[in-house]
Parts: sequence; structure tokens; C-alpha cells
Amino acid sequence: MRRTTLLVALLGLTTAPALHAQNMRTVTMSRQLEDNRPVRVSVEYGVGRFTVRSVGEGLLYRMNLRYDEDRYEPVAEYSDHRLEVGIESIGRSRLRGRRESGELQLELARGVPMDLELQFGAVHAEIDLGGLALTDLDLSTGASESVIDISEPNRSRMEVARFEVGAADFTVNSLGNLNAERIEFDAGVGAVVLGLDGAWEREARLDIDMGLGALELRVPEGIGLRINKDSFLTALDSEGLVKRGDTFESLDWNDAAKRVTVDLDAAFGSVEVVWIR
Repeated sequence: MRRTTLLVALLGLTTAPALHAQNMRTVTMSRQLEDNRPVRVSVEYGVGRFTVRSVGEGLLYRMNLRYDEDRYEPVAEYSDHRLEVGIESIGRSRLRGRRESGELQLELARGVPMDLELQFGAVHAEIDLGGLALTDLDLSTGASESVIDISEPNRSRMEVARFEVGAADFTVNSLGNLNAERIEFDAGVGAVVLGLDGAWEREARLDIDMGLGALELRVPEGIGLRINKDSFLTALDSEGLVKRGDTFESLDWNDAAKRVTVDLDAAFGSVEVVWIR
């Protein structure tokens, strides 16, 4: 099966300021949906506000972009099943002064099988993946404040979802809606909140590798939880769990209809399990 590649490359919204007044411009770009063949989506964004959600209306994507037209120009090229949209720098600007951050609002086609890669830096991100048909997910961010929602169950089965988080405040809600067999988290410094609510279709595994930070696991009552802890330097609040060696299990682990295993490798910090109704 041929694959249509959708590359959303938003290049370089840096923090370099300008001496002159900025000429901020807003543009909207979109493309009609031609078929339901699988697509590959790659998104890169630097600094500003960043939102992602699904869209119907027969569109493959729609993007609203606010940018400084003296420093950047929008890009929208489609050739050989490859679409590039975004912005690029204009020359080697030496402008100084205070710069206003831009904004990207991106909407992606509902129900179209999609490999999705999201890379963003120092942004305020609000991302809702509900309604998408994700076959693969790879998300990485640097020093951001990010809230990721999966407000509806994923329409496709996913083997693995990957999250790489730098120095960030990072929250993911309804991980069970990803419909993933394995979820991998690589977190550096910051606070990470993972909500294990959602429609788990099968037993799932979370691989969590943390540096210095705080991890909060929000677990609905009725979910069987097992934590394999590979670190003696991380404090674990184990209320509601039974300790067996380096393993902690919920009281209903053996009888639970839906079970999640967490393999935790953490250097410094704390882990708290919060039971929710």
C-alpha cells in the first residue's frame, strides 16, 4: 500500500527580538482530503502557543499560523504524496529587541490512519488527539508546559506510543484511549502527571524512565496496577498497593478485568499513586 506523507514542518520560531515594530500576520492553510490512505504526519514547532485537534469537513489538515512576516514566510508545498506546510526564516536576520511569540493551531483529519510525530520546544501546548486514527505516536518536547488529552478512544490499534519530555510540566489524560499495547515515557526534569483512565482494550505496559522530577499516576478504581520499581533513590507513595520485593501491586490485581503494568526506572524524585473514581 502506498503511503501519503504529510510533513508539517514549522521551522525556527526563535526568541531573537527585533529593533522595529513587528509585522505580525495571520494566515490559514488547508487541503482537502482525497482518500483514506494511511498518512504520516510530522510536526515541528519552536516557540509560542501550539494547539492540535482533529477536524472533519473533508479536510486532510487545516493550519492557522500567526508569525512575523519580516522574519518568516509560510511554506505550503505538495508533491508526490508529500505535503510540507509551515514557515521558514528569511535570510540571516540580525534584528534585535523584544519579539512577540507566534501561534500555531493545527487540525488533522479524523478517522484517517495516521503515524503522528510531534516535536515542539518552549511552547504552551494544548493537544487533543481524540478522534484521530493513530497507528503510531512519537511526541517529544523540551521546556514546555503541555497538556495532552485523548478525549476519545483511538480508532486504530497502536503497538507503541512514545513520549520524550525534557524540562517540562507535562500532563497526559486518558492514556487508556490510545489503544496502545505499550507506552514509553522518557522524562528529564520536571513534573509529569499520567492519567490511566480511558478505554483500555487489553493489558498494557508503561515503560517510564525518569531523571530528576516528580511523577503522579492517576489510576481509576477498578484498574489493576502493578509497578516494577528499578530504583532505590526514588520515593514511592504506595498507598493502596501491596509490596512484594521490588514490585507493588493493587489489592485487586489478580481479579481486575483491566490491568496495567508500569516498569519504573527513576534516579531521583518522587512517585505518587492517586486513586480516582
